[in-house]
Amino acid sequence: MREESVTEDRPATASNPAVRVQALAKRYGRLDALAGVSLDVAAGEAFGLVGANGAGKTTLIKCVLDLCACDSGAIEIFGVPANKAPSRRRLSYLPERFVPPHYLTCREFLQMMLALAGARFDAARAGGLLDELELEREVFERPVRKLSKGMTQKLGLAACFLLERELYLLDEPMSGLDPAARVAVKSVLRRLSAEGRTLFFTSHVLIDVEELCSSIAVLDRGKIRFRGAPAALCARYAEPRLEGAFMRCIRDDEPAVRA
Repeated sequence: MREESVTEDRPATASNPAVRVQALAKRYGRLDALAGVSLDVAAGEAFGLVGANGAGKTTLIKCVLDLCACDSGAIEIFGVPANKAPSRRRLSYLPERFVPPHYLTCREFLQMMLALAGARFDAARAGGLLDELELEREVFERPVRKLSKGMTQKLGLAACFLLERELYLLDEPMSGLDPAARVAVKSVLRRLSAEGRTLFFTSHVLIDVEELCSSIAVLDRGKIRFRGAPAALCARYAEPRLEGAFMRCIRDDEPAVRA
């Protein structure tokens, strides 16, 4: 991100949103991956970013994390410019493609991730979280390379949730999970939301978004086409469920709008 595109540091206050994106643009050659996206996510909000494949969701998250340089615009996390390292001290992140080091045991991986974040590994607390995620505690001593896709995803979620942060940024957290595992993960997400943590996640499973999120944004071809409550999107298109309203929204020829 270019230095001139961001504001000066200012102390985080209750009035600062957890995430603020202003006129964000990102291009890959001739492709406008993000075309002037503006978005606020309030502190304590359970927010879902939804869109079809290639809509720009992962690019937006990478820009928020300063893993991807934007072409113009500004991003702040709790009032701190996102291109400054202190902005990320208050968040925990799980990428869409989570691949832990294959040569570690699960315990070693969790210990390493907490150590990198400056936190202490507490076996009892970690075990309790594994119970919540319905991951057997014997997995602690299992090599990461011997985990199934679903178990690997749960391990990544455990590493993310073991860090006590104000913002959890999750890119497709339900990836590879069976129905029972999704129920367990949603239970943990509800607990974190009830504790006042901010949830910002993407998902193609719109029933999960409908159940968990108080607020959503529909991102389509790099532009925000809707911002508001899931029920408001359903009401706009007179659709009983979010899935039908979402499909109507991205197929609508009207210009991008905010609710």
